[in-house]
Amino acid sequence: MSANPTTQATVSYAELLRNNRNYRFLWSGQVASLLGDWFNLVASAALIGLLTQSGLAVGSLFVVRMLAPFLVSPIAGVVADRYNRKHILIAVDLVRAAVVLAFLLVRDPGDVWLLYTLTAAQMALSGFFYPARTSILPELAREGELGAMNALSSATWSVMLALGAALGGLFSGTFGMYPAFVLDTFTFLISALLLLQIRMPAAPATLASDTTVAAAVRQYFDGLRYLREHPDILFIASQKAINSLWLTSGFQVLVVAISQRVFIVGEGGGIGMGLIFGLAGVGSGLGPILARKLTGDDGPTLKKAISVAYLISALGLAVTAPLVSLPLVLLGTLVRAIGGGIIWVFSTQLLLQNVPRRVHGRVFASEFMFFYLGGAFASSIYGAALDTNLTISGLIWTMTGFTAIPMALWTLSMVHSKRQQP
Repeated sequence: MSANPTTQATVSYAELLRNNRNYRFLWSGQVASLLGDWFNLVASAALIGLLTQSGLAVGSLFVVRMLAPFLVSPIAGVVADRYNRKHILIAVDLVRAAVVLAFLLVRDPGDVWLLYTLTAAQMALSGFFYPARTSILPELAREGELGAMNALSSATWSVMLALGAALGGLFSGTFGMYPAFVLDTFTFLISALLLLQIRMPAAPATLASDTTVAAAVRQYFDGLRYLREHPDILFIASQKAINSLWLTSGFQVLVVAISQRVFIVGEGGGIGMGLIFGLAGVGSGLGPILARKLTGDDGPTLKKAISVAYLISALGLAVTAPLVSLPLVLLGTLVRAIGGGIIWVFSTQLLLQNVPRRVHGRVFASEFMFFYLGGAFASSIYGAALDTNLTISGLIWTMTGFTAIPMALWTLSMVHSKRQQP
């Protein structure tokens, strides 16, 4: 690993928001845009389910959501390391607002292609947003704030998943899907206005001196070379992809089927879907916040917690799999998401603490590229499986068993790393 410290003095979340003006505006923008994002996800999934009545079509929606940012990730990482990250975030929000408004044009089964196209455009833009946003945190952080920033940002993502999905499911299940798209448009505009208030403390770009295309290509491969030369960092950067492949993305596809075929609540299952996604947000937000009280930001302890998190995720899937009742599905979803949230937040923290800032954009873009590819693969497999004779319950049991693979690999990596230490 790099020589960056693995532990820091910490500040509370309240102190962070009270004392760091720049992060307060970054965080407020995140709250606004994520609220609309989850409205959009629930509305889009419910709409395509109603228009097509096909599990493969729903799975394909999630594939598009993953493949689009995957394809732009190589460019996004270089952009995040070359240009002003604040300006990147604002520009992406403004363009996403226009794209999301066009979802109103999707009205009948013949328009499904447009829904896929607009989703691809929206998520490709998000592929530029997330690496820039993660990379900007160290630029805004003061002493002891970085761990709190990462945990609060991830917890906010989860809380807004819970709130946005629950409200989105209730809203679309009661009034229909299209008002959710309008709301999403306004949330991106609000986010851009909030981000505009950030005062960058220093020039954020580290690669902007040479702006040629050849330099961009060279810088991208420099980022890949860094990961190749640091396999421990590469393995940490793969955890979001592994989590998406084995635990998360396939489950999201199955949630749509559970909501529309098993426990149907609201128009198109929208209310039930919102509840399940909402509990996932609660779990993934609470998990890392509570676990961090025990681990702090100590690197070795964070690694041990990730191993435990895989076990927690498997337990949640096992509770969900029998599909006995909606309350048990919600409980299992909560437990599974607690584990997944810990994996997500703690792997990010390990990268923030051990990766040089000069390659943050490219490393985080590569991390998200792996994540999107794993999610696309899982979504396509489980979406296609829903159109076969395989049962939803059987698919979740299969997912439960597969969790043993990443848990074993992560535990073995910790043992190997400990043996390598002098």
